Amino acid sequence: MKKAMKKCLILMLTLAMIVSASACSGGPQEEDLPKIGILQFAPHASLDNCYNGIVQGLAEAGFKDGETCTIEFVNGQGESETNALAAANFVNNGMDIIIAIATPSAMPAYAAAKDAGIPVIFSAVSDPLGAGLVKSLEEPNTGATGTSDGLNYEGQLQMIRAFQPEAETIGILYTTSEANSLAQLENYQALAGSFGFEIVSVGVTDASEVASGAASLVASGVDCINNLTDNNVVNNFSMVTAAADPAGIPCYGSEEEQVAKYGCVASETLDYVALGHTTGTMAAEVLSGSEILTMAVQVVTDSEPVYSSVNMGKFELVLPEAYQSARERNE
Repeated sequence: MKKAMKKCLILMLTLAMIVSASACSGGPQEEDLPKIGILQFAPHASLDNCYNGIVQGLAEAGFKDGETCTIEFVNGQGESETNALAAANFVNNGMDIIIAIATPSAMPAYAAAKDAGIPVIFSAVSDPLGAGLVKSLEEPNTGATGTSDGLNYEGQLQMIRAFQPEAETIGILYTTSEANSLAQLENYQALAGSFGFEIVSVGVTDASEVASGAASLVASGVDCINNLTDNNVVNNFSMVTAAADPAGIPCYGSEEEQVAKYGCVASETLDYVALGHTTGTMAAEVLSGSEILTMAVQVVTDSEPVYSSVNMGKFELVLPEAYQSARERNE
């Protein structure tokens, strides 16, 4: 009996040693890897490009999902409540860092994470100061930093003037709760007169008002519509073109996916994959020990003109001489 018990004890100890050795030799366990939560406001192409760039930037810096980190991705589907809930869940699940794509994701992410001491890296936030995410671009000092998509307002207005030399009014549809849109609208209003334009703006509160807002712009007789990086409007842009196209009113976008996929004629565009890549690199630096409080916001302003001959054809527009070398994007 004693021999049997002894053999059983030896067997149990041996098995325990094997399991322990296996765990040690198998590399880091999943629970020991850095946990990264990525929150994207809505499922539209511009933000998808940001996400792809973020994952690339993280991987190139040594943080590859399933190998050297774990990434949990949530798409908020353009719903404020969904984004806020996802941000709170990230905090409750003990994420080591939260990456938020677009202002309406960055604001709830920061609100949820700041008291928990979880760093937030944002991407594609046009006005981080106005959104209350940082105290200054050079030295954020809040526990949040990231990348800002600085639109080329003058380049966009110059483009519209070249495409439509006789145009007098530009319609802008914006969401009243999006801080990025309010800042962009203010910039366009400040510059429009220098190019001989008047801005006609219509504010909406959510997706349900996009169609009626677009109809209001069309009814006002604007010569064209200029789209911002307004996430709510972009996510429902088919409603804008449904109103504008039959009325012969061209739409211009704030980045190239709005030209290639959403019906805009042209855009002075930023590279949102590159923007996301920079965001991912910054997140990797914080995970590796860099101080987030003093990590400056990276404002990306480099842009290039992009046009769609297919969309131009709907309005019988001719490519201006100054844009003959611009890049073409058709779906």
